[in-house]
This record gives sequence, structure tokens and C-alpha cells, in this order.
Amino acid sequence: MSWLSNQTSGGDFVLLDLFRVTPVPWVLFTLTVLVLLVALLGNSVIIILIWADPLLHTPMYFLLSQLSLMDLLYISTFVPKMALVFLSGDRRISFIGCSLQMFLFYVLVGSECLLLAVMAYDRYVAICQPLRYPVLMRPRVCALLVLVTWLGAFFNALIHVAYTLTLPFCASREIHHFFCEIPALLKVACADTSQYEKGVFVSGVIFFLPPISAILGSYGSILSTVLGMGSGQALRKTLGTCSSHMTVVLLFYGAAITKYLLPKSYHSSGQEEVVSVFYTIITPMLNPLISSLRNKDVTRAFRNVFRV
Repeated sequence: MSWLSNQTSGGDFVLLDLFRVTPVPWVLFTLTVLVLLVALLGNSVIIILIWADPLLHTPMYFLLSQLSLMDLLYISTFVPKMALVFLSGDRRISFIGCSLQMFLFYVLVGSECLLLAVMAYDRYVAICQPLRYPVLMRPRVCALLVLVTWLGAFFNALIHVAYTLTLPFCASREIHHFFCEIPALLKVACADTSQYEKGVFVSGVIFFLPPISAILGSYGSILSTVLGMGSGQALRKTLGTCSSHMTVVLLFYGAAITKYLLPKSYHSSGQEEVVSVFYTIITPMLNPLISSLRNKDVTRAFRNVFRV
């Protein structure tokens, strides 16, 4: 590929040491490592339970296992490098390492964006069209939907990352961010990237808008159906079933919209770093806790599998 010509012996990028810019670096580092361990444990347990318990071999839990897999890869992509930078004091990241980190980031962001829409559709079919659920969400269809989420995110990431890496970068190559991300790299590019930045914004709107519309449409239909039943018990049951997913949606899309779709005048670089920490580190830890909280099936499976 032509962009590999940018890689030279002095072509490393320099990352921001997020911990050392705080007044209590070791405290923040320790908390981050604890969050990493909780996220790794929580998401791994969810995947193991869904794989090991036959009663969890349903579309809803299959999709949940995919979300846990994405979160597992998510936090593993960034935190180990952050820790290495802090402990070694070497803030450099190779051209290949930066490329891989950036590619994985956009694959995982895009796939989770699409997967959350598929999960909302699954709940819509289960509640609004229960008789057709075994057909509309049969294993082959479910697997195909998940494959589409991964492939859609893969090609979107491939296009943007490949283009970004063809740009000429300034000599310092110092990125004011704790991981390689397209907006951060564009700031150190020695070229006019204003038109491409507009293209990235439009691409983000196009990529986010259909999933958000699908989620809102699905939950709007669910709410309409349940209210039409005139049953308070049905409403409580539905809210209990869907509340965890809606919480995950709000966390993910809230951070993504703040980061990528709001005008730059609405947030500073410091605020961007806080938002990035939230959706790359905090959210992968919270998602398995939210998903398993008050979930009787997961609790039962945990007791059966681990004999607690």
C-alpha cells in the first residue's frame, strides 16, 4: 500500500501521557488498571455464561455476547498501551502500531453502533411480533445481521484510516491524545484537511443516523404496543426487559454524539479527552454490569455454571 511509504525509522508518533497530566498520576493509573480488570472479568464472564448455558442460546443473549466481545476488544486496545507509556516513560508508538490502534478503534465503534440497532430490532420483534419472532430472528438471520455489523464497520474504518495515513505529517508527530484517532492525527498533518474533516463529519452523521433512527423507531413501537395493552404489569415487564439496553444506548450514543457530531466550539480538547476516557474505558466496564443487573437468567446461569 502506498501509505506504508510514510513509515520510516523516525516515523513514530508521540502520544499524550494521560496519567502524568493529572495531579495524582498513580491514583488515576491504579483506578484505570482496576477498571481494566473489572471490564475484562465482567465481559469474559458474560461470554462464558452465554456459551455454556443452553438456556441462554437465544438471539437476545447471542447479541449480548457480541457486545461483550466488542467491549473486551475495546478496552484491550487502549489501556495496555496507556499503562506502558506511563510505566516506561516512552510515549512513542510506531506507525504500524498507530495504524492498527486507529483501525481497531473505528471497527469497534462502528460495529457497536450498528449492533445496538440490531439489539433494539430484536426487542421490537420479540415484543411487537412475538408469533413471528422464531422466523424473523432465527439463528441464520441473527448471524447474518451480526456479520453485517462487523463488515460494515470494517469497510468504513478501512476507507477512513487508509486515507488518513496517506497524509504528510509534521516532523514532531506529537498527538495531543492518549491513543491514535483520526481527529487527533489530522491536527498534526502538514496539509489542508478542512475538506476531509467535513467529509468525516458527514460520514459520521450518515453512519450514526440510520442506527439511531432504527433504535428510536423500535422503542417507539414497543412503547406504543405496550401502552395499547392497557396493562401496568406488561409495561413494568417491558421496561425491565429493555431498560438495560436503553441505558447502554444512552451511554454509547451520548458520548459518540458529544465527541463527533457537536461543533468544536461546544467542547475543548480537555473535554474531548474526558469523553474519550468515558467511552473507551468506563463504558466497557459498565456494560456487563448493566446487562447482568437484575437479570434473573444471567444470575441463574452464573450459579449453574460456577456452582455458586
